[in-house]
Amino acid sequence: MPNQRQQIRFCTGSDGVRIAYATSGRGPTLVKAANWLSHLEFDWESPVWSSLLDELSSAHTLVRYDERGCGLSDWNVEDLSFEAWVKDLETVVDAIGVDCFPLLGISQGASIAVEFAVRHPERVSHLILHGGYARGRSKWSDTQEQREEAETIIRLAELGWGRENPAFRQFFTTQFIPDGTPEQHRWFNELERISTSPTNAGRFMRIFNAIDVTRKLPEVRCPTLVLHSTRDARVPFAEGRRMASLIPGARFAPLESNNHLLLATEPAWSRWRDEVRAFLPAEPTADPLFATLTPRERELVELIAQGCDNAQIGARLDLREKTVRNHITSIFAKLQVENRSQAIVLARDAGFGKRMSA
Repeated sequence: MPNQRQQIRFCTGSDGVRIAYATSGRGPTLVKAANWLSHLEFDWESPVWSSLLDELSSAHTLVRYDERGCGLSDWNVEDLSFEAWVKDLETVVDAIGVDCFPLLGISQGASIAVEFAVRHPERVSHLILHGGYARGRSKWSDTQEQREEAETIIRLAELGWGRENPAFRQFFTTQFIPDGTPEQHRWFNELERISTSPTNAGRFMRIFNAIDVTRKLPEVRCPTLVLHSTRDARVPFAEGRRMASLIPGARFAPLESNNHLLLATEPAWSRWRDEVRAFLPAEPTADPLFATLTPRERELVELIAQGCDNAQIGARLDLREKTVRNHITSIFAKLQVENRSQAIVLARDAGFGKRMSA
């Protein structure tokens, strides 16, 4: 159970749909793009989600929300589409008033996070993608049999999602957490029932299957971490690897697990936690000199403090070396230092460079 309390509020999209969002923890803001099967209140004491929520809230102000058609957000909506989900993320971050932040996307939320990061490169400092895909099931399916299977799964949801008997929903549960305990399976079966309607479940899956942001992947400009379970039964490992290979400079972390959603009792969870902790930037320093830096300049300072040279920085951030040199000139002026050695000492004293072992 998360140790941090959460506060739930509502904001309204441009089409009048009410979106529920929650904040928890303290520290720099971390935003989680919504994924299917969420319920802000029910998730809070979940035997599946609670370790993740507790971890992310321990050093950050975690912002998460229920996407339209799901959880505490409006269910009866006319526009249930990928575009609407991206706009809802825009609505939430505008409502909380944060300008630049790390963004986490899990499962289908990864494609939404990618789209948002490309549309708003100035707002996303770091991108974390877990169990995600750039193209939906109908796009990665190679055979007619696979396409027919996808349609059968949708019909299964439409017919059995809302029934008291969890037999229909158990099929989906074992795709998400095959190694879960009986308690975790019971909880996830109930989450499916209360998080959305049978009609919306079918609508969701048809939209997921048609997603394709493949062309947007090379346009991602922020540091990116991609994590994926090696034996994921819900989203093929190959799709996570494909995302990482197409995002410039992305770090890829394969996780030895059967689960689409990691469980706190498996070794892969510790690997996930350590990877994310190492990847996310340290809490902003109180030194007023560093407060004058732009988000991009802070990224460069982190890499300078890690000992990276200009060529390495350019490769990591997909910048030309001339652009890196211009940024560094500006950084030196703002930090009132004359050379790289002085900048490294000052930056490390302020808490930068802690990800040197990542």
